[in-house]
Amino acid sequence: MKKILTIITVGAMMLVACDKTPKFQVEGTIEGAKDSMLYFTQSTLDGVQKLDSVKLKEDGAFSFKAVAPTEAPEFYALQIGKHIINFSVDSTENITITAQLPTMERDYTIEGNESSKKIKEISRMQQKVQARIVAFEKNEDMLPGDQRDSIQNTLNIYKEQMKMNYIFTDPASAAAYYAVCQSITDLGGTFMLFNPLTDRNDVKCYATVANAWDNTYHDAPRTQQLCNMAIKGMDNTAAPQQKVLDVDESKVAETGIIDINLPDINSKMRSIKELKGKVALIDFTIYGAKESAERTRLLRSLYEKYHAQGFEIYQISLDQDIHFWKFSCENLPWVCVHETDGVATNIYNVTDIPTFFLVNRDNEIVLRSDFMEGTLEDNIQKLL
Repeated sequence: MKKILTIITVGAMMLVACDKTPKFQVEGTIEGAKDSMLYFTQSTLDGVQKLDSVKLKEDGAFSFKAVAPTEAPEFYALQIGKHIINFSVDSTENITITAQLPTMERDYTIEGNESSKKIKEISRMQQKVQARIVAFEKNEDMLPGDQRDSIQNTLNIYKEQMKMNYIFTDPASAAAYYAVCQSITDLGGTFMLFNPLTDRNDVKCYATVANAWDNTYHDAPRTQQLCNMAIKGMDNTAAPQQKVLDVDESKVAETGIIDINLPDINSKMRSIKELKGKVALIDFTIYGAKESAERTRLLRSLYEKYHAQGFEIYQISLDQDIHFWKFSCENLPWVCVHETDGVATNIYNVTDIPTFFLVNRDNEIVLRSDFMEGTLEDNIQKLL
């Protein structure tokens, strides 16, 4: 019997020694938590899964290991009761967390993963926003309309902070994913901060992160989730066609073209008249549209092929979210401008997006996309 037990023990040791699955480690201390159960969990697309747990001793030390993510960053948490620390893991890093009860979820330090530091920032702001909203909901001295306005204003400000500091700044990061997918909990329950199924501006946030993750983590399930949400949101929130106004003849410039003077991403006013002497494509577009990325690749190919021969693009964005527009076009080599009042759309009689016009070297419109024969490249070549 003893010999059999020895063989089993040796076999188990050999299996452990042979396990070369890449792992990451999270360790540290939670002060003031003696005899508390610390749970180590993973937030998956199917829900929260418990990975491990430990009953903390006097020193509060803990150490957990888990299989390292391979396709994309994954999200984990340490939890004692209602106190939760969220963090992300990219690969086989070693993460160190120090905290103390009862302020574990607010006053902790984390080392070993840069996105986790940003997730900490987001979590702290999220907690403050939730507390502020609940305070408004409990304030019996406020009129219902004032409560709603105050809550909505708080959410709008917070969403702008998320866009500017996390989503559009580094959309391929785990922090951007965490920011765009976060939920807010108030007295009425839990709701999505960014809801692409009902808000077209929120669709653009999802689309930004989805495009970045698709380029960086193409085969990851989370990438597919983001893309599906963005595409469904685009379909659900598709904007109705705009009404068309008659063109005011007084707006026709001496060059024989209806002039447009709109700001680029640096707030510099750019006029179509600047393009005289070049073959130009005046393009009305929405970067948040689901076909936008593929269409941009086509235009870039044409631009790189014919720019040296005098081809230029003047692209007018109709995106409502200016931050999204700036992020989408900041690396494009042609003239990118933005309009919000619909004047250019109306005077050019644009009812569908995308719509484009080809302009010859004399600054005269010679072709509208609705009536184009042949390919766009064929028509560009004829004018060069």
